[in-house]
Amino acid sequence: MEPSRRRRALATAAVLLAAVPAAAFATIPADATAPPTPPGWTLQWADDFTGPAGALPSGSDWIFDLGRSYPGGPANWGTGEVQSYTNSPANIALDGAGNLRITALRDNAGNWTSSRIETRRGDFRPPPGGRLAIEGRIRLPDVTGQAALGYWPAFWALGSPYRGNYWNWPGIGEFDVMENVNGLDSVWGVLHCGVSPGGPCNETSGLGNSRACPGSPCQAAFHTYRFEWDESANPARFRWYVDGQQFHTVGRDQFDATTWRNMTSHAGYFVLLNLAMGGAFPDGVAGRATPTPATAPGHSMSIDYVAVWTAGGGTTTPPTTTTTTPPGQGWDAYREIQAEHASARSGGVLEAASEGGQDIGQLKNGDSLRFSGVRFGSGGARQFLGRVASGAANGVSGLVEVRLDDPRATPVGSFAIASTGGWQSWRTVPANISGVTGTHDVHITFTSGQPAAYVSVNWIRFGA
Repeated sequence: MEPSRRRRALATAAVLLAAVPAAAFATIPADATAPPTPPGWTLQWADDFTGPAGALPSGSDWIFDLGRSYPGGPANWGTGEVQSYTNSPANIALDGAGNLRITALRDNAGNWTSSRIETRRGDFRPPPGGRLAIEGRIRLPDVTGQAALGYWPAFWALGSPYRGNYWNWPGIGEFDVMENVNGLDSVWGVLHCGVSPGGPCNETSGLGNSRACPGSPCQAAFHTYRFEWDESANPARFRWYVDGQQFHTVGRDQFDATTWRNMTSHAGYFVLLNLAMGGAFPDGVAGRATPTPATAPGHSMSIDYVAVWTAGGGTTTPPTTTTTTPPGQGWDAYREIQAEHASARSGGVLEAASEGGQDIGQLKNGDSLRFSGVRFGSGGARQFLGRVASGAANGVSGLVEVRLDDPRATPVGSFAIASTGGWQSWRTVPANISGVTGTHDVHITFTSGQPAAYVSVNWIRFGA
């Protein structure tokens, strides 16, 4: 729920409210775990929120978003929300019965608090030619009518390049798996992309559709919300489901090549859960500012599980690309190793390089590249060279580090990089390393004191 709904109009919301007739659906018990992985799919990640009542969700799986914005990002999360997010168990906690509850509260001064979390992993995407599914089983806050005005629960995903930038929306892509406002019996599925305002995704509204929850209102029972990204289809497609019933689809053929590439060629997506109060979407649907004095605090969004699967085409944990090195032979440390052929990548954007071929651009703090099975031989490599470029703003810089076998190992060498005059203004920068021999997985890590992107990498190699 980024700037996506900053100015969502009442007219747009009214169109999306047109509901498909509900069908019968058998309700699963509220304490169900994530369902078994179906044939042909591979489980990439899941959380079924098992744990004692009052405990916070796992910090190894989730990041807590706090306050009223990301550091340096749009105020009020870019959407006009009125609440402040906390990590207090009063706002977010396991219920002891296999569910996570996110609760919106109002204090005596009229201030609202709630919670928002996002997965630490930001690499969820389909394998080449395969499929990705993001699914959650959720019961929306059990409140309707005037008492529900301003409630805005959501289950969604953002492109990983948003982290540390916060101003590149909507180009990096946003998949709203489930949105709901004001206690209405309706689920919205929305895609955000391209440029804002306008563009191929009709921003800031996005490309969306909605329908009533099957069998029982969205607020009265748990329902399963699912998004699929299908690269095996021709053209590739995005699909939205509630309780197994498809209600929205968007195809690759609706976009120009640049728009599609910008939202699909990066490292992947991270998943978010939150319960907002007020903002452009609920205000637009209600035709007035929300929440109101009649809005009742204390209602919860309950999440039974969240799971991510892939199917076909290989694996995306972590995302991989095809290399030109014969299988089992690894990399020759003393020849150029193209960045786009990394065995795994976290962060950055795959893009055309001005020198030919491709590079990994816009890398920032916390990003990494991994090259498996790099052969140094017995002589000992004593130099690391990177073909790099930077269009970072003045004062933005960082390190390009070499680590062996473990991304958390102490670097064996590094060099600093600041602006070279542009993201395609390439330089070969050397660094001394300490006589590396043998065969290793080489991790190139990126560390900076600023959140902004600061380097692009075309290739790496080592020298004796």
